[in-house]
Amino acid sequence: MKIRSLFRNILPRTLLARSLMILIIPVLLTQMITVYIFFDRHWGKMTDRLAYAVAGEMAIVAEQIENDPSPERISRISGHMAKHLDLLISYQPGAVLDTIPEDVDRSIVSEILGRALDQQVRRPYRINVDLSEKWVEIAIALDDGVLFVSSPQRRLFSSSGYIFLLWMIFTSIILLAVSILFMRNQIRPIRRLAVAAERIGKGRDMPATLKVEGAREVRQAAQAFLDMNDRIKRQISQRTAMLAGVSHDLRTPLTRLKLQVAMLGNHPDAEGMMQDIQDMEKMLNGYLDFVRGEGGEQAVAGDLNDILNRIVSGARRAGGDVILDSQGDLALTLRPMAMERALSNLITNARKYASHVWMSVRRVDDDVEIIIDDDGPGIPPDQYEDVFRPFYRVDTSRNTATGGVGLGLPIAQDVIHSHGGQITLDQSPRGGLRVIILIPV
Repeated sequence: MKIRSLFRNILPRTLLARSLMILIIPVLLTQMITVYIFFDRHWGKMTDRLAYAVAGEMAIVAEQIENDPSPERISRISGHMAKHLDLLISYQPGAVLDTIPEDVDRSIVSEILGRALDQQVRRPYRINVDLSEKWVEIAIALDDGVLFVSSPQRRLFSSSGYIFLLWMIFTSIILLAVSILFMRNQIRPIRRLAVAAERIGKGRDMPATLKVEGAREVRQAAQAFLDMNDRIKRQISQRTAMLAGVSHDLRTPLTRLKLQVAMLGNHPDAEGMMQDIQDMEKMLNGYLDFVRGEGGEQAVAGDLNDILNRIVSGARRAGGDVILDSQGDLALTLRPMAMERALSNLITNARKYASHVWMSVRRVDDDVEIIIDDDGPGIPPDQYEDVFRPFYRVDTSRNTATGGVGLGLPIAQDVIHSHGGQITLDQSPRGGLRVIILIPV
C-alpha cells in the first residue's frame, strides 16, 4: 500500500503530463542504453586503439633516438613525425624525468594513454594534458636524457562521441516538441469536454467551444455527452410543462373548495375545513417546488450580497433574529431565484426551531463559504444524511409545530448541488445546528 501510495504521488496529475511521460520514458531509456553501449563498446575501443597507435609511434621514436642520439638524426625524425604523424618531437640530453611535473587529476585521456605507454614504451613517463590548447605533453625517460612528445588531442580520441551526444540531444528536443504539440491537440477535446461537463453541473450554458472532434473514442464521448444534455433539457422542459398543467388542475378544485367554505359563514366546521385546505395548499406548493427543481432559470453573474440582504430583511420583518456577517467579494455566477429559495428554506428552517440565527459568508480560495448557525435543539448526528432525503422528518418534537413536509433541506441540497457546490451539517458552537455551504466561484 505504501508503494502504491508513493507511486500515485509521484505520477503527474494531468493527462497531458502522463501521456508525455509514457512517450518520453521509453525513449530516454533507449537513448541511455544506446549511449552506454556506444561509449562502452565503440568510443572506448576506438580511443584505446588510437592511444595504442600513438604509443607505438613514440616507442619507435624512443628506440631510434637511443640507437643514434645525434642532433641530425633527431632533427630528421622530428621532421618526419611532424609532417606525417602530427607529433612534435624534442630531446634533452642529460635531463632527469623526476624534475618534470605531472598532472595530479588525471583525465580519461591520461589513463587510456598511460595504459598504452605501459604496454608499448615500457619506460618511465609523465603525461600533462592541456585541455585549453587541446594538446597532450608526454615526457619519456631514455638512457641519456628525456624525450618530449607533443600530440594533438584529436590523435588520441574521436570527436564522434560528442557529435553523437549532440545529435541525440537535438533529436530528443525535436521529439519532445512534436510530442507536446501532438498530445495537446489530442487532449484539447477532452479538456473542452471536462469544462462543458463542469459548466453543465453548475447550471451554466453549454460552452460554444465544445465540438465533436479528436480521436474516435473522444468523438464518441463528446457526442454521447451532447445527446445526454439534449435529453436532460427535453426532460426538464416536459416536466415543467407537466407541472404547469398539474398545478392548474390541482389548484382549481382547491380554489372552489375555499369559496365553498367561505360561503358557509360561521359554520362550526368552516374553520377546520379552511385549515385543511391551507395544509393541502402548503403540501402541494412544497411538492411542486421540489419537483420543479432548477426549472428554466438561466445562470447569470451577480452579487450574492443582494440575495443575502433580501433574505435577512425578510426574516427580520417576519420577527426573526438573524445576524448577517458577509466579508469580501461575493460576485459569482448563479441562478438568483433558485439560490434565494434554497437559502430562504435554510433560514426559515432555523428560525422555526431557534431564537437566534447567525449567517456568516466569506470567500475561501475559489469558493464562497456560507455558514448558518442557530441555538435550537439541533439534529442528532446520525440523522445528518437522512434529513436530505425527500419527505424525511425528524422526531415529532422538532416538527409538530411546523407542519413541514420534509422538503426544505432536499430542495436546498438540490439547488446547491446544481451550482456545483456542497452542503453539510454539523453541530453548532451556538448549541444548535450548523449548515455549511461551499459554492465554487
